[in-house]
Formats: sequence, structure tokens, C-alpha cells
Amino acid sequence: MDHHHRRRRLLLSTTLLSLLCLAFISEAESASFKIVNKCRRTIWPGLLSGAGTAPLPTTGFALKSGKSRTVTIPKSWSGRIWGRSLCTQHANNQTFSCVTGDCGSGKVECAGGGAEPPTTLAEFTLNGDQGLDFYDVSLVDGYNLPMLVLPKGGKGGGCAATGCLIDLNGACPAELKVARGRTGGGVACKSACEAFHDPRYCCSDAYATPDTCAPSVYSLFFKHACPRAYSYAYDDKTSTYTCASADYIIVFCPPPYTSLKLLGSRKDGALLPLVNKTTMYIASRHAHGR
Repeated sequence: MDHHHRRRRLLLSTTLLSLLCLAFISEAESASFKIVNKCRRTIWPGLLSGAGTAPLPTTGFALKSGKSRTVTIPKSWSGRIWGRSLCTQHANNQTFSCVTGDCGSGKVECAGGGAEPPTTLAEFTLNGDQGLDFYDVSLVDGYNLPMLVLPKGGKGGGCAATGCLIDLNGACPAELKVARGRTGGGVACKSACEAFHDPRYCCSDAYATPDTCAPSVYSLFFKHACPRAYSYAYDDKTSTYTCASADYIIVFCPPPYTSLKLLGSRKDGALLPLVNKTTMYIASRHAHGR
């Protein structure tokens, strides 16, 4: 009996040790996303997991100016992160909505809802082909907030920073501009696809291949200001980046000059600069209290 009891205790200890090891391995394989708000106002980050991907501990929250929040991301996660702006908890406290980036849930948590265009998107596929993370910042669905994605502690791949550091809302072409009210300033900038529903801009129908869908004057507006961001559907070569086993810092409204100085010392091997210096004036000339 004593021998049997000792054996059971040993089996239990081994099982607990195995579970602890598994928990440690699982924790080691997860990533952390530190989401930072450098905008002058509160923003509401939204998070959406891709199909068949593990759910996140949060799908949306308020983030005050100057604050940050770190979210643990499961292994092999894919999905997107964006910022919602000018949000309101309505008087009856029953519904919540945002002027830009709204996810349609009626609540602060997006609960599986995606961003309504136009919205700047950070897209991730973690631990994908050859163990690499693939990530990009996309303006294919338009633009609402400046965003920087910065890998930290990566062990493989290029691990380049990417994003769109310039506030494009003031300089947005009139036909793409989303204004708040009749006399309000620009709060977002539509993609040409969203504005005109033309297959040439949407890369659809007869234009559904890289050979037939070329950059447009509108996508080039985005690309010139934000060289590393996706500007239209087939902008892969200069817009998708890789890193392995990294954590990520996602900064909304990064100060362009500070970011440029900080990243100037990083020789990350990317084909295009993070900021096109000739467009830096856009941010100061059209600053309007972001």
C-alpha cells in the first residue's frame, strides 16, 4: 500500500512538472504587443483574430493619451490591430460608436467585429512559414491615424520597423477626405477603391492580378508619404516584413521627427525609408490636435 501511495505521488509530481513545463513553453512561445498612444486624445485600439486563430484576452479598450497597454498574443496568431478615434458612449449607456475605425459591436470590445474603412491597419501572421512572423501596416482600406510597428528582440528575418508616421488627414485629396461635420477638419482619408468603387482601384474583376492592377495617383499619394506601408492590393514587395520570435511595440501617432531620429541609427536593410523626408512638412503644416 505504501509503495502504491509513493508511486501515485511520484506520478502526480511528474504530471505537475510536465504541466509546468508545458505552461512555460507556451508562455515562451507567445508574444507581447505593447500598444502605445502618443496621440493628443484618447484612442480605442481594436483587435481582430483571423479565422481559426486563438482568441485574444481583449478585442478592444480605451487608451488615454500618453498611456500604453501590453497584450499577450497566442502562438501562431494572425489578425489585425487598428485605432478607433472620436468615440462616444451614448447617453443611454447602451451603445458605443466611433467616428473612425468603428467595429460595429456597439461596445468598447470589438468582439469579432472588423474595422470600418477608412482605417490604418497593422496586420500580423506570427510563427508562419519557416517560423517567421509576417507583418505590415496597410493603407489599402484607407487611413485614419499614424502608426508605427517596431519589432523588439527578434532572432531572425529583417525585423524592420514599418508604419505610416505622417498625419495624412490634412493633406488628403478632397475626393478622398472624410470630415467631421460640414466644417470640421479631416478625420480620415479613404482609399480610391472605397471612394470610387472602380475595379481599377480595387484590383478586382479584369484588374484582379498584379499584372493588370497598377498603382494609381491616389495609391501613390499614400506611398510617397509612407514608403513602407501597403498602398494598394499588390504592393507586397516593399510592404511585407519578417522577424522571428519578436515582441512588438505598436505606437499610434508616433512623433515623426523623434521616430526618424530613433530609427535613423537602425540599419534594418529595408528597401525604402520609413519616412520620406520630403513629406515631413505635411505633419507640421496640417497639424490639428491629433
